[in-house]
Amino acid sequence: MSGGWKGSRRRHELPPNWKTQIRPYVLERDRYSCRGIDSKPCGRPANQVDHIGDRNDHRPENLQALCADCHAAKTSRQGNTARWAVRERRPAEKHPGLL
Repeated sequence: MSGGWKGSRRRHELPPNWKTQIRPYVLERDRYSCRGIDSKPCGRPANQVDHIGDRNDHRPENLQALCADCHAAKTSRQGNTARWAVRERRPAEKHPGLL
């Protein structure tokens, strides 16, 4: 495995027909054109398929074609959002000098 898949178990969570049916269908449906993020197509060729919402919902209406750059940007944004959500739930630590 390489790139973002290295060390990930995500590939094992995809349905058996992901590579042979679902992924090719979405790329063809979207004409191998990146749908972009925030509903702004970037115009580059798409080579990846992304889940719009629930990552376990593999229906075509929940999937979109993206270029590698847009997919990486979207994934990074989702990771940052998740990290900030955890930080906001954590109680603030008292400064050691104020204990």
